[in-house]
Amino acid sequence: MSSNATTSQTIGPFFSIGMCRSIKQNLADANVSGERVNIEGRVLDGDRQPVPDAILEIWQANSHGKYAHPEDDQDKPREANFTGYGRIPTNIEGKFHFTTIKPGQVPDPDGKLQAPHIVVSVFARGLLRRLVTRIYFPDEPANDSDFALKLVEPSRRGTLIAKKVAGGVGVLEWNLILQGSDETVFFDCGL
Repeated sequence: MSSNATTSQTIGPFFSIGMCRSIKQNLADANVSGERVNIEGRVLDGDRQPVPDAILEIWQANSHGKYAHPEDDQDKPREANFTGYGRIPTNIEGKFHFTTIKPGQVPDPDGKLQAPHIVVSVFARGLLRRLVTRIYFPDEPANDSDFALKLVEPSRRGTLIAKKVAGGVGVLEWNLILQGSDETVFFDCGL
């Protein structure tokens, strides 16, 4: 038996075992600064059926716009108790939820500030490579000038912007659709 990683063609029975060890649905402890946000939604396939065994991997900056990564050398506060990372499974109905803070703005490749966003990687059976997308926040003025959102046709940008949940303070809904006419926009990251 080898201790090497399996190839991308064999997601199969090893997917759940390998991915579920580090589930983290609360990205921001109570002592982390920033606006608290609960994001909930569903992962659906092209027939709008739930994907019951997907994993969402979340990466984001803190409320000051600084990533918890040694290569982020911005002169912004780093928070010791905030990693900006989460791993969230879907349930039998394709539902997921996580708690975090609204991230601050980070620079784009040209040094201009991006709109607050959360980067999401999607892993699921049948996907030989992860899918990469973003969650943006509703009513965010910076969305209009965000370089990545400007790459997306205006009619499809809504697939990247979470929606406020009626009656839910700090609760947003964002559904991820893997195929079809209203498929979520995915970015080719060359990976």
